[in-house]
Amino acid sequence: MAKLEIKDDRDRLLTFFSTPRRVVSLVPSDTLTLCELGCASALVGRTDYCTRPAELAERVPSVGGTKNPRIDEVLALEPDLVLTNQEENTRADLERLAQAGVRVLVAFPKRVIDGLGQLARLARVMGVAGDPRVKSMVKSGYEALREANYAQALRAPIRVFCPIWMDPLMTIHADTFISDMLGVAGASNVFADRVRRYPLAADLGRARAKAGETLGGRDTRYPRVTIDEVIARAPELVLLPDEPHPFSEADADVFRALDIPAARAGAVVTTGGQDLCWYGSQSVGGIARVRALVDRFRAG
Repeated sequence: MAKLEIKDDRDRLLTFFSTPRRVVSLVPSDTLTLCELGCASALVGRTDYCTRPAELAERVPSVGGTKNPRIDEVLALEPDLVLTNQEENTRADLERLAQAGVRVLVAFPKRVIDGLGQLARLARVMGVAGDPRVKSMVKSGYEALREANYAQALRAPIRVFCPIWMDPLMTIHADTFISDMLGVAGASNVFADRVRRYPLAADLGRARAKAGETLGGRDTRYPRVTIDEVIARAPELVLLPDEPHPFSEADADVFRALDIPAARAGAVVTTGGQDLCWYGSQSVGGIARVRALVDRFRAG
C-alpha cells in the first residue's frame, strides 16, 4: 500500500503506510460496511450493538456499548485503527484512545451523500477501492442517490413526523442523517426547523431558553416536543422506527388517536430504523427501501 492521507469528519489528517490489519469498530454501521467491503477478517473488536452480520458477532469479541466501551479492552486488542462516530461515542473515550497513541477515524455524516462518502473512504483505507465488486457497490450507492434526488424534484414531498424517542418525545432537526434520508426519499420533516432548547422546561415551552453563548456546545439537533406540537405540524405520515428507540404498536396507537392527517389516512406505522440511520453500505440498498416506504403512503 502506498502512503495514503485522508481526513476524517473532524478534519484531522490520518496517514496510512500500510493497510490496517487489526480494526476495532465502535460504530455498528461501520462494522457492517467493513464486512460488506470484504474486510471482516481485519475486525478484532466490536460493540454490543454490532450485530450484523450475525456470524461476525459470534467470532469477534465485544468491548461494550457505543457510549461505554471498555477502553482498556480496546487497547488490549492492539488495534492499528479504531472506527468511531462523533455522535455515538463520547468525547472522553475518543480522547483517551488518541492519547494512548491509537489511530482513530471519527465519522460524523449528517447527509446521505456523506454516509456514502464514508463507504468510499473506508474502501480506500482498507485497500479495496479498486476491487470491481467494491467499485460497483459504491457506484450503486451514488446512482441510487442521484435517482432519488431526480424523482424528488418532480413532485411535492409528503409531510412526515419521525420521532426517535417516546418518553420524553424526541425528534430530529434538519441537520441530521435521518432527516436527510427522509428528504432523499421524498418526505419533508415537519420538525426540520425545530432546535432543541435548554433547559427541558424551555424545550417544552414552559421557560425561557438559554442563549447560544450559554449552551456550552450542546447538540441542539434532537428537540423534545409535545403532542400539541405534533398536532400543530399536521404530519401526513408518522414513521416509528425500531431504533434508537424500539417504538411499539402501543406507541403507534398514541399517534393514531391524534387529530392529524396521518392518523386519518392510516399512515402511522412502525418500521425498521437501520435504513434511516445507518450510513455507509446500508444506504446502498436503503435509499430505495425508504423511498418505497414513503411512496406507499403517498399513493395511499
